[in-house]
Order: sequence, then structure tokens, then C-alpha cells
Amino acid sequence: MPDKNVQKDVLNVVKKKTGKSVTDKDIYKLASGVKPATMQSDAQLKQLIKQVSSLVKVPVSDQTMNELIQAIKSSKMNPGNMEQLMKMIMKK
Repeated sequence: MPDKNVQKDVLNVVKKKTGKSVTDKDIYKLASGVKPATMQSDAQLKQLIKQVSSLVKVPVSDQTMNELIQAIKSSKMNPGNMEQLMKMIMKK
């Protein structure tokens, strides 16, 4: 089970950035479908971004989606490290 402080931090970042509350169950449901290969597939990344966008009810333009895909694919982060991914997202 992930660290409770990390969970709380992630949910607070989502709420701060979007003004929307998301539960840890929402995040777990979404994250359960993410595999390391997801991070390298444009189609799978687009689907993931659309799911996140829908979850927080914030639209994402095609340009922003393409920028996110390129940033994720070009990063040297370990796809299994969600904490590292959240740090990357917080910088945006």
C-alpha cells in the first residue's frame, strides 16, 4: 500500500490544480490500468490523459495532450515510480 502522506499529497495537488476533489479510490481505479508499456504508447497515453481529464472534469486541448505525451515519453523516469511522475506534473 502506498505511503499515506504521498496519497494525501497527490490528492491535494489535484484539488489545488483543478479545484476538484478526487478520491483515492478514483486514483487507484485509474492507476490499476497503467502498465510500464502505457508510458511508451501514444494511443495509450492519450487514453490515460482523457481518463484523467474526465475524472477531474478539466478539458485538455490536443496541443496540451501532445506536449504531455512528449514530456512523458522523453523523460528518463521509471514508469513504475508514481511519486516521480507526480513531481513532474507539479512542475507544470
